[in-house]
Amino acid sequence: MSSPSNPPAELRHRNLPLLLLQARERVIARFRPILNAHGVTEQQWRLIRTLLERGPMEPRELVEVCQISSPSLAGVLARMDEAGWVLRSRVDGDQRRVRVALTAQSVALAEAMAPQIEAAYAQIEARLGEVFTQQFYAVLDALVERLDEPGAADPGGTE
Repeated sequence: MSSPSNPPAELRHRNLPLLLLQARERVIARFRPILNAHGVTEQQWRLIRTLLERGPMEPRELVEVCQISSPSLAGVLARMDEAGWVLRSRVDGDQRRVRVALTAQSVALAEAMAPQIEAAYAQIEARLGEVFTQQFYAVLDALVERLDEPGAADPGGTE
């Protein structure tokens, strides 16, 4: 018989999704005060960082990269548009498609936040150590890449 201290034999692996959520929460907690001080939500910051690093993107690409649901993205982009942080424009050759780009205002916002954001990263790295931090980035990159391979989402191999 199973109990909280004795889980069912079928559940022999650690709860990886929960562990990743706990790690994420401990990391984002270091950035939340900075975001709040600048009036930026976590989702807005994910979009700003992604567009800074990758340039203009279509909403479907932002959904995938930023892990924001399509309905949520529509609302977030509308608020960012109202704030003057993003510009949406039609794709040449296909008026059904839209590309989202940052405005000069949001780039200036990111530049103003950069020293505090980088200081938070420096604190995390000081706590974890430079070698561990770089190894952890590599492991996370590998995890994302390997679990994105065909068949990775099908544990039964029936894909």
